Amino acid sequence: MMNERQMLGREGEAHAARFLESRGYRIVARNVRADRVEIDLIVRRGRLLVFVEVKSRRTGAHGLAAEAVDDRKQRRLRRGAHAWLAANPAVARQTGERRFDVVTCLRNEASAPDGARWSVEHWKAAF
Repeated sequence: MMNERQMLGREGEAHAARFLESRGYRIVARNVRADRVEIDLIVRRGRLLVFVEVKSRRTGAHGLAAEAVDDRKQRRLRRGAHAWLAANPAVARQTGERRFDVVTCLRNEASAPDGARWSVEHWKAAF
């Protein structure tokens, strides 16, 4: 059973996936593990392959969600991306450019009459 924080994360990932798809990206994988690292989304547009970290928050009271992707997290994500590419050589050969993005999802319950208004921001080439 998922706790409230996990549910928020899953909802945020679903919103991030829809957001990216609406901008022409195709979802390659969701919540994959490679070298003990979870990669939230791997998306593709043409020959561009993007490893996406999704950060979801209820409020902006504790700073920007993107700030949670610190140097240590970035190193882990790079390690996971290299491991995933090594395990998926066909995909690796089909791509040219590779990038790391962060998508932040803010669930602002107070401002919406339906109680679930989301704002999504895409930080391209975040690291």
